[in-house]
Amino acid sequence: MTDAAVAARARRWPVISALGVVMIFTWGSTYYLMAVLAAPIATDMGWSLGAITGALSAGLLVAGLVSPIVGRAIARHGGRPVLAAGCALIATGLLVIAGAAHLWMFWTGWLLLGLGMAAGLYDPAFASLGRLYGRDARSAITALTLWGGFASTVCWPLSTLILDAWGWRAVAVAYAVIHLVGTLPLVLWAIPAPPGRVEDPCSDRPDAPRLKGREAVVFRLMAAMLVLNGLIVVNVSTWLFTVLQAQGLTLSAAVALGALIGPAQVGARVLEMAGRGRHHPIWTMAISTFAIAAGILLLAADFGVAGVALVLYGGGNGLFSIARGALPLAVFGPDRYPALMGSLARPSLIAQAAAPVLGAWVIAGRGPEATLWILAALALANAGFLALLWRSIRA
Repeated sequence: MTDAAVAARARRWPVISALGVVMIFTWGSTYYLMAVLAAPIATDMGWSLGAITGALSAGLLVAGLVSPIVGRAIARHGGRPVLAAGCALIATGLLVIAGAAHLWMFWTGWLLLGLGMAAGLYDPAFASLGRLYGRDARSAITALTLWGGFASTVCWPLSTLILDAWGWRAVAVAYAVIHLVGTLPLVLWAIPAPPGRVEDPCSDRPDAPRLKGREAVVFRLMAAMLVLNGLIVVNVSTWLFTVLQAQGLTLSAAVALGALIGPAQVGARVLEMAGRGRHHPIWTMAISTFAIAAGILLLAADFGVAGVALVLYGGGNGLFSIARGALPLAVFGPDRYPALMGSLARPSLIAQAAAPVLGAWVIAGRGPEATLWILAALALANAGFLALLWRSIRA
């Protein structure tokens, strides 16, 4: 390895570490926020939990709708201005939420958070790394997911600490300050400008990916897998404790079992990193898909091995986060990667926005056990899509 190559590799770690800190707080102050604040807000303001969590769904819907625009912006200008805008939008949305005296103001804050999520979560971060490092971005993507895996570990206790001391509005203000004086300057300082604007050779319009033939089939299969995975993950995150209690466990036992998911995610990502990218990312996608399916099936069958099931599920989900970033890069190349990541994010985020409502409807009509079997069917369907994707990529 030349001295220049060694220096280039060394410079990656400040970028990855800075983005890792940003991911912890962008995820922790948006996607994971309502797990701690929903009930206190409902008690304080008299709003229904449905109205409060519905605001999160609305934010995810907005994020999905604007994600293709974000991807094209990264292709044109690089990740630094886009990620910085994401941090600023999240801070603005949190300040609106902190000052919300009416439900419409609370929802307005979440719509702003939706714009921020589109520009500040994994997909734009992956696209930014792809824009910077090309096909060599895979290891950076894997490392970034290791950082992101600690978002709930860091932010749930922090949110609870501030909540107990000063209330839910102070939590929103605190995260807004963290973004304004922490993550935003960190992005501007650590993320370098990209090597240059890349025009998409397959488009009449700059940075708008146009795929034909086999590539179009591969893209649609990837999008379908992301949609089904989004439906599964959000419903497991939302209804896991309800399902485990329906199987006869106490709430404390359900919480203890649920705590296995996070370490399993991180452990699987560490193993992926140890592989140093020697295998094609389709293998990572395959292992993750089958692990998720096995975990959900074991949980639905209620064999008394919920711990094993959740470790399989958590490990699979941890690998899926890597595969969703690494596989499009390997298949489509770095030039079209930022715009394609934005296009792939749209259906996934829209599915995630709808998932809690759909899950609540199924649980109310069919019960928790039937809900698990439906999720198992979705996981098996993803295995079917994987087989088609494997054949299309290997063709």
